[in-house]
Amino acid sequence: MIKQNHSRPWQPTRFIWATFAIHLWGLLMLIAYPDRWHWVVGVLIANHLIIMLLGLWPRSHWLGENWTTLPAAAIARNEIAFTIDDGPDPVVTPQVLDILDQYQAKATFFCIGDRALKYPDICREIVHRGHAIENHSQRHWHTFSLLGLAGFKRELEAAQNTLSTITGQTPRFFRAPAGLRNPFLEPVLAKLGLRLVSWSVRAFDTRVGNADKVKNKLISGLKPGAILLLHDGNAARTSDNVPVLLAALPTVLDAAVALKLKFVTLSQADDDSAL
Repeated sequence: MIKQNHSRPWQPTRFIWATFAIHLWGLLMLIAYPDRWHWVVGVLIANHLIIMLLGLWPRSHWLGENWTTLPAAAIARNEIAFTIDDGPDPVVTPQVLDILDQYQAKATFFCIGDRALKYPDICREIVHRGHAIENHSQRHWHTFSLLGLAGFKRELEAAQNTLSTITGQTPRFFRAPAGLRNPFLEPVLAKLGLRLVSWSVRAFDTRVGNADKVKNKLISGLKPGAILLLHDGNAARTSDNVPVLLAALPTVLDAAVALKLKFVTLSQADDDSAL
């Protein structure tokens, strides 16, 4: 039987409380001064535009808890986290695992449920080598950020069940497709005992095929507590048709070693911080 995460209380942010207050104010204004409806509509539209912009800002904390760096205790220990999205990929992922083994580096793979169903043996190999697999939704829809409570619940629960069944380990973290979301996501994450993770630095390696640009961008963000975002699925190709992750990763790992940074999974950073 797969162990489930404990749910946690949903704690609305100050911005969410302010949004509640604005909507309550709007209702009272319409009751007391119905002729001023255009003012109420204007304020509500402005509020929803802000919500939309915040949903398009992956590293925002205004809509809910969001890891953009590792916890303070992990920072104090010089730890960093390599996170790798959109897999597993039958060509790229096994080579990534071999590179990580050479550096004795642990990473966190945010896997898509449907892809995990296609390549379950790769998922099991990721876990067997000491890495972590976390939830990146079941289908990785481009319209993910437009879902409501029920849609988020279906997507996240489906991925939880898929990844848990394949690996025997229950994901504890979630990364939204493209990092986009809306205020309904955090209550679902809390119910499922998941924590949202974005990143400290990314190099857009699904679009940028220049390995030097990708390497330089990632290396510029190497510091204690950094969460680096890379992709084994949907990886861009270099001019030599090499997945850019494979071309860039060894150099980035070398730079991290030179800085005496320690490679951990997100769960390791979280568990150690709780000690």
